[in-house]
Amino acid sequence: MTPRKIIIDTDPGQDDAVAILLALASPELQVLGVTTVAGNVPLALTTLNARKVCELAGRPDVKIYAGCNRPLAQDLVTAEHVHGETGLNGPVLPDPTMPVQDQHAVDFIIETLRAEPAGTVTLCPLGPLTNIATALQRAPDIAERIAQIVLMGGAYFAVGNITPTAEFNIYVDPEAAQIVFASGAPITVLPLDVTHKALVTPQRNEGFRTLGNRVGVAVAEMTDFFERFDIAKYGSEGAPLHDPCVTAYLIDPELFSGRYVNVEIETVGQFTRGMTVADWWGVSDRAPNAMFIGDVDAEGLFALLRERLATL
Repeated sequence: MTPRKIIIDTDPGQDDAVAILLALASPELQVLGVTTVAGNVPLALTTLNARKVCELAGRPDVKIYAGCNRPLAQDLVTAEHVHGETGLNGPVLPDPTMPVQDQHAVDFIIETLRAEPAGTVTLCPLGPLTNIATALQRAPDIAERIAQIVLMGGAYFAVGNITPTAEFNIYVDPEAAQIVFASGAPITVLPLDVTHKALVTPQRNEGFRTLGNRVGVAVAEMTDFFERFDIAKYGSEGAPLHDPCVTAYLIDPELFSGRYVNVEIETVGQFTRGMTVADWWGVSDRAPNAMFIGDVDAEGLFALLRERLATL
């Protein structure tokens, strides 16, 4: 089978880290590059964390490109209250030695989509959509060359995790999200509705810890730290692994189910800025523009994670 070519756009983040590790452990995927964006923490830290994660995976050959350091139209909102001051609190990972590429992430995205055959590169945004939107603004021709955009963001039934109505990634840069959802590119959305069903329970975390390699221990230490916020806020059994749902969907979409619906981004609402308005029941006359995922086989997801992370 020919691997699917992907670009991971990310703001690590413990769950971003697990998503990257899963991608690098999966022969179904060819990671053309990792692009970083400001989100969970500022850009300097997301770029540093991406390098640490690639080296943890034993893949210092992966090319990393730093991208946009702030949203399109507002000041940056970060999430140290969830991820810690480094964005990757939990494990103690060594300072990385692999380089950051000189090219800007947005230029890399544009250049790659133009250089590869049309319809062969999938974009995988795990954070705010600033880099992707900026690329689409600068080079509108790339929209029709994108095979798919598979992103973590938004919510419908699950409402918000940063405001009562908005999920963090969309809220940080709703103008960027609006550009992406209006681009015409094929989009699949992994929202809070599905990621909150992918909980790292104590039993599942012990499964990571006992994999027998440093990756398993590091992932367990990440979720040990990460889960405290969700347990306190939601009373859940553990931390939701948001971003690995994107990677898992690329590997085995049969683990997930959803509907092809219209999704619009609220950018001006007094109380709803950043809300993903998903027409789940088809009550509007707006044309569907995204596959909005609503459910996941959580046991299958964690079995996939354990199987692949054990190989690193």
